[in-house]
Amino acid sequence: MPPGVSRISLERTKMRRNIAVAIGVVLFVVGIAIAHFALRPARSFGDSNAGKGAGGVQPGVNASLGGRTPFPSDNPWNVDISSWPLEPDGDKYITSIGPDAPLHPDFGANYNGAPYGIPYVVVSHDQPRMPVRFESQEAAEESDQCYYPIPLDAPIEPGDRHVIVIDRDAWVLFELYGARMAGDRWQAGSGAVFDLNSNAVRPEGWTSADAAGLPIFPGLIRYDEVMEQKEIRHALRFTCKKTQRAFIYPARHRASKNKDASVPPMGLRVRLKASFDISGFPECDRVILKALKKYGMFLSDNGGNWFVSGAPDARWSDEDLQALKKVKGSDFEVVLIGNVIAKK
Repeated sequence: MPPGVSRISLERTKMRRNIAVAIGVVLFVVGIAIAHFALRPARSFGDSNAGKGAGGVQPGVNASLGGRTPFPSDNPWNVDISSWPLEPDGDKYITSIGPDAPLHPDFGANYNGAPYGIPYVVVSHDQPRMPVRFESQEAAEESDQCYYPIPLDAPIEPGDRHVIVIDRDAWVLFELYGARMAGDRWQAGSGAVFDLNSNAVRPEGWTSADAAGLPIFPGLIRYDEVMEQKEIRHALRFTCKKTQRAFIYPARHRASKNKDASVPPMGLRVRLKASFDISGFPECDRVILKALKKYGMFLSDNGGNWFVSGAPDARWSDEDLQALKKVKGSDFEVVLIGNVIAKK
């Protein structure tokens, strides 16, 4: 024993050393666990159907889904509403949006030298996951806090800066609003995750990457379904300038302070009248118009009146899509909408 050092001092020194080693081991294990979680494949993220959703879906930007449709067949996005009764007072909403305003395709092959619309990217189960930093506490409280499998070079929509990712293996949809890269990490205004095998909706009053609290991707017009499948088997997504301080299921959120009951609430569902003659339209337009008669479209966000959303693709014929503007607001009718929920 060194001079002037007691046995008690040595024991205390040894105890401190052991505690330090133990803490170091714990921190190391925690670090490994965090790294594993951050990089774990999307298919392992609590999905009992992991690995069953890929089918013929290939990864890539605006990739074809090979005929697969998001959500179960009885989901509100996928049900046939062609025979649903009409909302008795629905004409007031058509009047508010604009009976003479044209249907406007908000997507195409060329705008300012590039395809335009809301892009998406399909990834496989081995896409690394990363956390997303949300810009405010309020946004974080209504966002899904998890690790998102978003490629660093994922396409970002100009304007609202939506980022949409489909995990083809877990069959899970990840969506961000106001997304941007901050260093080596994604930052966003809000984020939402949807199990595409489920009919679950977001909590009442919660937003998503869309103002109505709805998913965006299921309402997009995509090149693969119009030109490859020759059929759209789901409702579409549209916008209008003025909305009510209210929403209708399956929408979960409102985005206005306007209490005027003649202004449409988020989640309003309209369909193209069965009597509307589509025979003179280009083939791609007829596919879209048939879907509008059978599935209709949901009011999902504030924007241009009767702007219908789609994914960008250089193969679209802008000339054919522009023919959709022959459809006017008065050619639509409002299906029975149920209870309008007005949040304080």
